[in-house]
Amino acid sequence: MPIEKGIEEKQKKAIKIEVIIRLFSYLKPYKLQVALTILLMGLVTGAELLNPYLLKLAIDKYIAAKNLSGLLLLGLVMIAVKLLSMLCTRERIKIMSEMTNKIHLTIRQDLYTHIQKLSLSFFDSKPVGKILARVIGDVNSLNNLFNSSVTNLIPDLATIIAVIIIMLSMNYRLALASFVTLPFLIVFMSAVEIISHQRWHIFRRKSSNTNAFTHENFSGIRIVQSFTAEERTSKSFKQLLRENLDAFIRAVRLNDLFWPSVELSWGIGTVAVIWYGIRLLNTGTITIGLLVAFSGYVSMFWRPVMNISSFYNTLVSNISGAERIFEIMDIEPTIYNLQGAVCLPPIKGEVIFKNVTFSYVDGQVVLDDVSFKVNPGETVALVGPTGAGKTSIINLISRFFEPQEGEVLIDGYDIRKITLESLRSQMGVVLQDTFLFSGSIIDNIRYGRINATDEECIAAAKAVHAHDFIIKLENGYQTEVQERGSRLSFGQRQQIAFARALLANPQILILDEATAGIDTHTERLLQKGIEKLLIGRTSFVIAHRLSTIINANRIMVIDQGHIAEMGTHNELLRLKGIYYQLYIAQFQFLTEEKEISAGI
Repeated sequence: MPIEKGIEEKQKKAIKIEVIIRLFSYLKPYKLQVALTILLMGLVTGAELLNPYLLKLAIDKYIAAKNLSGLLLLGLVMIAVKLLSMLCTRERIKIMSEMTNKIHLTIRQDLYTHIQKLSLSFFDSKPVGKILARVIGDVNSLNNLFNSSVTNLIPDLATIIAVIIIMLSMNYRLALASFVTLPFLIVFMSAVEIISHQRWHIFRRKSSNTNAFTHENFSGIRIVQSFTAEERTSKSFKQLLRENLDAFIRAVRLNDLFWPSVELSWGIGTVAVIWYGIRLLNTGTITIGLLVAFSGYVSMFWRPVMNISSFYNTLVSNISGAERIFEIMDIEPTIYNLQGAVCLPPIKGEVIFKNVTFSYVDGQVVLDDVSFKVNPGETVALVGPTGAGKTSIINLISRFFEPQEGEVLIDGYDIRKITLESLRSQMGVVLQDTFLFSGSIIDNIRYGRINATDEECIAAAKAVHAHDFIIKLENGYQTEVQERGSRLSFGQRQQIAFARALLANPQILILDEATAGIDTHTERLLQKGIEKLLIGRTSFVIAHRLSTIINANRIMVIDQGHIAEMGTHNELLRLKGIYYQLYIAQFQFLTEEKEISAGI
């Protein structure tokens, strides 16, 4: 993406303003809480502004006049003001904690929901680890941002304005002396921010790369260990960590200049006030109480400036996380419900391709002017070399992608003009790379139809002959499987996937190399179950093992994006074309394999 590759600084600053506005739009549902928080902070700010003035009164009026009773009464007032400030602060923290946690969850939920709606092309181009970094790491980086903005930024700004007014009304010359370093501080912080924002953006990107690498390597740990690549991957991971650490240190070093610069300005301003105040005191222009109170107001001026610089620091550190979040949320799905899309009624299963041309990448045609018609209830097998376009046909039927030219019709409906939910809810898919979720076996089967009863799940398992091995497991159908079903054999995972797909009772069933890699005994069991359950359903079967599709109503041979041959098994053998050559080659291979096994 352009943001990840780097863009001009002017563009970045424009984006940042837009991102800040968008980020704080999440406060809208909490207007009452924000207003209450600001009110409480106003009371706290008012109490703090009163303290230096009360101290001035104590020195100039009561201590100078040795009025102990008046001094005691004033002390009690100061204690009461402090208690009020503490109670308001406690309630404000409670409200803000609850509100910011809810906002945090809302942003994460919005991001997760949006990602689920994105098309497969997005997931093909974005590693899962980088997506996880957005959902978890980048959202977590916003934790302190809302707290700092509402609880500190608004009250601190109000405090600065109030203090400036009070200081100017008390003695404008002392006030100007205390503000002498402020213009230099503003220029310095602006310069630091530009570079700091770039460095934090680089750090977020490096962290994302580390997450992606970690997820990929642990997902493929069997391959890593099989090729004894542990040392090589450890070196790569160490290099990524080093780059991540270097990026973090570069960003933090720059950010660490914020506080010292504010403290230096604070110190110089305080020295200027004391030096100039003593001169005015000697001339009798001001009183000791006023100088002490003014010193207190100087601290009250620079403390919120310090807080604002801290917020600015937090903003610079974390705004890149918000940018990366909204970068994903701004990606529109390429496959979506068009305006006016209708709900597909219960279908019979007729599928028609009309002059369909499709490519994943411009200029690289995968399917070229493909046309065919499949009648309801037919079983159609798709065969051909790898990359010929078999899976692309399946992807277009499921509308995971859309053709550049032509139409795909189901029961006469152009699938681009019907809702995705009503289309896919009437289809079942079993892939070669079976995915099982963490949880029980019965929950994985029920994923096909979430409201199915246990009895219906078990019936589906029995239909594909999965019941026998399931009941032999430790806890039967309640046996917990790990991510991707690693505790089960490949064949067992496929049987559960079949049960899951068939439980959905789809009118169109897609089997994409679903029996590949399964032993002969399991395959025979699956074939018996499949033959019964395919009756009355339109089915598309992709298979390299031609023995599994001999009984298909039709076989389509796909070659270089075209339908090269079409017919029954016997018809295609009589043609002695591509299918014949594939069948003979596979038959000879199996014969040689049997001879080797027999020791001939």
